[in-house]
Amino acid sequence: MTSTMTSDCPCGSRLSYATCCQPYLSGTTIAPTAEALMRSRYTAYCKGNIDYLVNTHHASKRTANIRVALSKSMPQTTWLKLTVLDTEQGQPEDNTGIVEFIARYEAEGYGQIHERSRFKKQKGRWFYLDGDHLPPVEPKRNDPCWCGSGKKFKQCHGKS
Repeated sequence: MTSTMTSDCPCGSRLSYATCCQPYLSGTTIAPTAEALMRSRYTAYCKGNIDYLVNTHHASKRTANIRVALSKSMPQTTWLKLTVLDTEQGQPEDNTGIVEFIARYEAEGYGQIHERSRFKKQKGRWFYLDGDHLPPVEPKRNDPCWCGSGKKFKQCHGKS
């Protein structure tokens, strides 16, 4: 197994975990943009960091049972890949931002979350507000399969 210092970050940035999302998850620094927060939240799901997910969820949108819901779903889910499709605002100088993404996972079969997430900056920190769930997106037949097998989609999960 590769050490945490040199392993790729789960968020798909192609940076090492140590230089990408780890500083956010450990609390040594805060995400400078809405996209960085969204990527770090995905990484928190991958790493099982419930505290980070709760603390970066806007207080006005947190439910009373958020910790229980996360702790029940995390052991059942393996996160496979994050793809950021679009961002609107969400830069260091902005107070709001939107990030559209697809997060692929395995939990009793393969699935995805396709969402346009809304973020709000408050007292210099970005928080996840909520998001609109969008229809699933399937790769084209000759695209790489989203499961990470290295095969073309048609040869892997594109089979009917």
